[in-house]
Amino acid sequence: MRVPSAVEIADGLAERGWVVGHDLLPGDALEALADEARQLFEEGRFGPAAVGRGRGRGFRPEVRGDRVSWLDRRAPSDAEARYWAAVEGLRLDLNRLLYLGLAELEAHLAVFPAGAFYAKHLDRFATSEERTLSLTLYLNPGWRKQDGGELRLHVEGGPVDVLPEMGTFALFRSEAVWHEVLAARALRFSATGWYRRRPRVPA
Repeated sequence: MRVPSAVEIADGLAERGWVVGHDLLPGDALEALADEARQLFEEGRFGPAAVGRGRGRGFRPEVRGDRVSWLDRRAPSDAEARYWAAVEGLRLDLNRLLYLGLAELEAHLAVFPAGAFYAKHLDRFATSEERTLSLTLYLNPGWRKQDGGELRLHVEGGPVDVLPEMGTFALFRSEAVWHEVLAARALRFSATGWYRRRPRVPA
């Protein structure tokens, strides 16, 4: 798959609200981040992922079965530092081309064990407008179609399924693109984040 330029990514977001591409990170950086995700999982450093926020926040395995390990850009590993540099470059490009006012990215590593899925949902909370764009980068070398775990984007023209192959990424509007993760049949790793605007200050 050819690496899309920043202009092509911006055009795809403006025209469709979503983009799928490849090689957001160089191969060695991808491998390092994938190795780190697997090591953290083996060390038991992923916790169950919640849904909702505030009083409505809770763990609902009938909705999502992934486990997550949040990333802290203030104290990154070498692999994480290269990820943060890439997503920061993309943030600056998107602000320059689309005037989105993106302020930061919040992100975690995620793993879907065999059998895990995430039901159809939007990424923006009903009570908050900060999440603007969702970004998922896949960390699964040798992934095959029979391994399942596709990201299904529910978009105009019909669903688009994205196989979570190593280096593939999906970027889409958090408030507009309904999506789900189909059941995985093998350990499925990703780095998933949300570009956020700053909260609005009441007049």
